[in-house]
Amino acid sequence: MRTVGCLIFDGVRAFDYAVIGEVWADRTSRPGLPAFDLRVCGPEGTRVRLGGGLERVPDHGLAALADCDLVMVPGIEDPDARRDPEILDALRAVVAAGVPVASLCAGAFVLAEAGLLDGREATTHWALAPELARRFPAVTVRPEVLFTGGDGRWTSAGVAAGIDLCLHLVRTAHGQQAAAAIARSMVTAPFRAGGQSQFIPSPVPEATGDGVDGTGGDPLARLRAEVLASLDGPWTVRRMAGAALMSERTFARRFTATTGTTPMRWLLDQRVLTAQRLLEETDLPVDTVAVRSGFASAVSLRPVFTERVGVAPREYRRTFRGRSGDGEGDGEGDGPR
Repeated sequence: MRTVGCLIFDGVRAFDYAVIGEVWADRTSRPGLPAFDLRVCGPEGTRVRLGGGLERVPDHGLAALADCDLVMVPGIEDPDARRDPEILDALRAVVAAGVPVASLCAGAFVLAEAGLLDGREATTHWALAPELARRFPAVTVRPEVLFTGGDGRWTSAGVAAGIDLCLHLVRTAHGQQAAAAIARSMVTAPFRAGGQSQFIPSPVPEATGDGVDGTGGDPLARLRAEVLASLDGPWTVRRMAGAALMSERTFARRFTATTGTTPMRWLLDQRVLTAQRLLEETDLPVDTVAVRSGFASAVSLRPVFTERVGVAPREYRRTFRGRSGDGEGDGEGDGPR
């Protein structure tokens, strides 16, 4: 995924356009990061009016989208406005050619209007989800998640969730290390799972006055730091609740309210992320990677890793390390993959 097309037209949100530009910016001067070619495409010879009074002349016409490895559709200011037929036709042609497409926020309305989400799950900003479901009954709308998709069609919730989807797409194509480096340059969280809730009642815990440890006195923040420092430990909800000095029920409720996901799902996500990093950056046998990430063995790592990442650990290492194999000592055994 090197050539990324950003489709713009009248009414595109300036923030979403900027997010796409920032994630897939040309970083050839920074070692270890992919060299992206971001193409801003739109109706040829037309000055596009973005949200907030900004204007932009596309660098390429709509035909250039067909040569891209991925096409991004930013959010739009007015979901009720009807799109120019040539925009919808261009998206249909892109999908017919096998090019993946992804939308941010209300950009899901554009994909749905083109008929590209029929029979699929999709999401958008939680406040717009009922309208998306009403207008496009063939789409299964999931208002609770940050992003969803697969098989070449992706949608995200609003604002920051668009960053999460963009980083997920980078991570899928270029590995955890590349996505984390881009996240650091943007000073944003390197990973939030797509299934995480987009509406978190208390995203920023109140400080209790003893924030010398940088956590603002939040026991759950301290707990998460402790878990991350020892992912190979025997963590359970009971043990985490005890470390946070809470009952299991109170702990689970507060953890979900604070992070948007359950304690065990968060723990598995962090363990898989650690396994990704070790597979990319080290030559450790897969069994050792599994244990250091908190799994009993490569056998127990494989199904969880494959479900979340889409490929088995050994294949992931070959993809992002350019390896032909891990040798006899990879610890994955001779069972089915």
